[in-house]
Amino acid sequence: MVARCAHADAGGFRLWPIFSAAALRRKVLEVLTCGGGGGRDGGGSCRGRTPYRSPQRMPRPRPRSDRLAELLRAEEPSECGGEDDEADAAARKVEALEELKGVVGALQAAGGEACMSRVEAAAAVRRKAKDDAAAREMLAMLGAIPPLVAMLDEGGDGGEEVTAAALYALLNLGIGNDTNKAAIVQAGAVHKVLRIAEAGASAALTEAVVANFLCLSALDANKPVIGASGAAPFLVRAFQGACSTEQARHDALRALLNLSIAPANAPHLLAAGLPPALVASIGDAPITDRALAALCNIVAACPEGRRAVSRAPDAVPSLVDVLNWADEPGCQEKAAYVLMVLAHRSYGDRAAMAEAGATSALLELTLVGTALAQKRASRILEILRADKGKQVADDASGVVATVSAPQERGCRGEEAVDGEPADACMSAEKRAVRQLVQQSLQSNMRRIVRRARLPQDLAPASAESLKALTASSTSKSLPF
Repeated sequence: MVARCAHADAGGFRLWPIFSAAALRRKVLEVLTCGGGGGRDGGGSCRGRTPYRSPQRMPRPRPRSDRLAELLRAEEPSECGGEDDEADAAARKVEALEELKGVVGALQAAGGEACMSRVEAAAAVRRKAKDDAAAREMLAMLGAIPPLVAMLDEGGDGGEEVTAAALYALLNLGIGNDTNKAAIVQAGAVHKVLRIAEAGASAALTEAVVANFLCLSALDANKPVIGASGAAPFLVRAFQGACSTEQARHDALRALLNLSIAPANAPHLLAAGLPPALVASIGDAPITDRALAALCNIVAACPEGRRAVSRAPDAVPSLVDVLNWADEPGCQEKAAYVLMVLAHRSYGDRAAMAEAGATSALLELTLVGTALAQKRASRILEILRADKGKQVADDASGVVATVSAPQERGCRGEEAVDGEPADACMSAEKRAVRQLVQQSLQSNMRRIVRRARLPQDLAPASAESLKALTASSTSKSLPF
């Protein structure tokens, strides 16, 4: 049913529905609930009235529409209150925006003109930016970052309170927002934060400083800036220092790991003494993984980094020990990478690996390690094998060059007496070397079987089985 509008434009007419949307919905709901319209008598209501049914055939039953009716009932009040809800949401947004403007205005106020102090305003920024990404973006757009950076220079009475409030406000503004991280660095925060650290800050303030360096160093564009600022020595001291809190120590290591990703920071990290500090921390379970990751970045950055790691006290034995950590596959992979780089470039490092018993650990890693660890362990074994072959060849040439005439006559005398060929002495030496190599391989195989804890049906049953596994191996063909 429609009605003609009495005030149509230009002599035309417009059709307006008589029923409102809510009334129309109620009509549809009534029809669906009652199963259709009235009977043949034209009645429109289903209450107290029996519908007409043809005696020839029964009508096909209608599907139930209870669920649709429930949805219509649920939507009916929302239409009435939808505009009100939107208006309330818009009002709340305007109110939040005005509140943020007031906070930023308090930060920018030069004197006591604002309704709150700058410390209170910084605390409000910290609170609002903690879990609200939209608030972080809006506060930065309103200009909250420059006054917060300026607060880092304030001293005097209550200076530490002001500095701490500004540091934590900047920290929360930078979390999860790369644009804010870049803006904080561009505002000159790095040098001011470092000046606070070098002034002998308290443990709580040091923790805030380290946290800011960690946050800012997560952005690639900030890494060279922070590295060149001289922050590396402070972070290394915070990582090593016994007076630092546990949180500050972990954050310092994570910040150093971020800085080590940029090759341009390698000289700064080496000058700060980072490699020995990282090697000394190997074995501390909560931080070993990140320490090994930083070592990987350092040895790959430049030759000086590799040499610095190699010269660190107990570097090779500590790394070889990590190869036996079966429950830490990530640490095994990183330690194998560092050892692979060291073995590839330095004969002294290869000798230190052999002295530390790396061969057996590498053989085991090729059997039970991850795919990446197996690949790196195999590469190290190839390098050690080639180095061992060269050493054996050099030793053999030296022996031949220094053999005296009486020794040669002794061999010839034995040949005359025994009737053996002239190379009988050398054949005996080769047999002795081969026997020693096979004994070493058998010993290593027993150790690997014990460490791998193989089932009895898979483990070699006897010494003969072990000997069969290594019978075809020589000093130039290690089983890996």
